[in-house]
Amino acid sequence: MYFAALLARTEDGWEASDTELLDNVETLSDLADLAREAAAEDDTVLVLIEQEDAWFGVVRIDGEDDPRIYVSDAAAAARSSYGEILLTDELLGREPGEDEADLDSLDLDGTEDGEDEDDDDSEGGASAEAVPHGPVGDVEILDDLGVSHKELKALSEDALTEIAEALGASEVLETVR
Repeated sequence: MYFAALLARTEDGWEASDTELLDNVETLSDLADLAREAAAEDDTVLVLIEQEDAWFGVVRIDGEDDPRIYVSDAAAAARSSYGEILLTDELLGREPGEDEADLDSLDLDGTEDGEDEDDDDSEGGASAEAVPHGPVGDVEILDDLGVSHKELKALSEDALTEIAEALGASEVLETVR
């Protein structure tokens, strides 16, 4: 189960809206455009995405700047369609197109076509090497908003709620949950 919301900072505080990413978004550029549409002027917009207890992601758009991204567990995110949007080559530290077939060969449940879910990735498969386990991206993405990089890396099960609380936006986030 996924949850995705946009939090747009305004002069009156944060405004939240839920979004169906799969209906509107196929690339990171599409996601940034969607976030910019929700912004008043060039204010900060956060896209918060979570897949139950598996992983969460934060995308920050400040005006026309390039999106800043943080993903709590790249390997888990790589097994989902939302995660594939966030896991750019640049974020993973590889050349464009490198190991692209590894992500494309994964089913949405994270297994390769024809592979059992119980197979162990530790056998040195290419997909295990292509996407690291653990967090990737800009760990300082929320530092100036009250969530330090240490706090961000320590978040797990209820991460989006904890982020919203630190921002003073927990009530508006709950209205779209």
